Amino acid sequence: MHVPCATGLLEWERPRRIFYGWVIVGVMAVSSAVSMAKGTLNFGLFVKPMGDDLGIGRASFGWAQTARWGAEALSSPVAGALLDRFGARVILPVAALTTGLAMIGLAYISHSWQLILLFTIMGLIGMSGPGALATSVTVLKWFVRKRGRALAYMSLGVPIGAMLFIPLTEYLIETVGWATSWMVLAIVGMGILVPLAAIFVRRHPEDMGLRPDGNMDPDSAERADSDESSWSVSEAVRTKTLWRLVIVFSTASLAAGTIDLHRIPAFMDRGLDPAHVTFAVAFDAVCAGAATFTFGILVRYIPARVLGATGFAMLAIASAMTIYAYNDTVMFTSMAVFGLGMGGMTFLQHFIWADYFGRESVGSIRGLLNPINFAVGGLGAPTAGYIRDFTGAYDPAWGIGVALMVFAAFLTLTTPAPKMPVECEVKHVSQQSRYASV
Repeated sequence: MHVPCATGLLEWERPRRIFYGWVIVGVMAVSSAVSMAKGTLNFGLFVKPMGDDLGIGRASFGWAQTARWGAEALSSPVAGALLDRFGARVILPVAALTTGLAMIGLAYISHSWQLILLFTIMGLIGMSGPGALATSVTVLKWFVRKRGRALAYMSLGVPIGAMLFIPLTEYLIETVGWATSWMVLAIVGMGILVPLAAIFVRRHPEDMGLRPDGNMDPDSAERADSDESSWSVSEAVRTKTLWRLVIVFSTASLAAGTIDLHRIPAFMDRGLDPAHVTFAVAFDAVCAGAATFTFGILVRYIPARVLGATGFAMLAIASAMTIYAYNDTVMFTSMAVFGLGMGGMTFLQHFIWADYFGRESVGSIRGLLNPINFAVGGLGAPTAGYIRDFTGAYDPAWGIGVALMVFAAFLTLTTPAPKMPVECEVKHVSQQSRYASV
């Protein structure tokens, strides 16, 4: 029986305010934008000036990237479980502060081990680790039926951040030097993210007496569309689907790692104008955001695995083009296609875990599997760096990356959603009853 509220209207008949989940999307979009300035996409711009000044080889920068990934792998199981239980309200500000302080530390390094250590801290506690997981997992918990759209809007932070912070990074490096640039970007990032996350972030809609997607009527078809089957971690790890996805993302991360960091200094080594390369990097991120946004809208009509396979195919094409990018035209085109592919990969990684296994334990599932993904994927950047240091060229590593991307596309396309066992379906009915009483 439905109980009227004090105004005489049933709960779902009251005028609806803006669903708070969209506030969460906005905060996470800002977080994604600011992350472009926190040693992620803009890191490649520091490689050549820092390496030239400090005498650090390209392999060391690759190892710094790998150390960050490895640290993220170590922290992911704990961070994922904490996100499922407590949410991102504390985790995100702590991650932003940690990354900011580590970036300030980068201004004072003189040896490669210090670079690697600070990037390890970023992955262990910072925005590259728990902070990155918090950004996507939080949105997944607030939406089901509108999950693709929510991720699409969140993804707009990436191109906006790239257009703002990539040119700003290059400008700062040219005018005040790489050391001061790290400090300025750190202060800006902390000043934006810490108060924003602490004030506005909430764990999931049930904590505020709400339901996913902002649904109100407990008997409506809209609510039925928002209920989904949620797998526990132990149930999910017993499916072949989960391990096929682990292989997909590990392979793709390994392939992308051979090219993502190193293509920027490689273009500069080839004599291309650094200003043009900087603009291409920003355009890459714009394309990534556009792809993630588009895939988020299309996923209501096209299976996520088809969209993901398309993204991996684009990455393979872009990687092949990068080998032959000795002029601005090919360089810009390769960066644009690579951005589209990365957008597809990013969307798939954010979306498919919750789509296939539900939102209840999505943080724990992703956190448990990230160590495998990063352990394999983290080998790409240093391996490509060693190949370049010893042979003077990246081409052999990038050729292997193309083949790996093609394999990832095929495996993604042939991996459908798992079927829930009968005993899990019984548990899901019990979960629905519990949420209905909220």
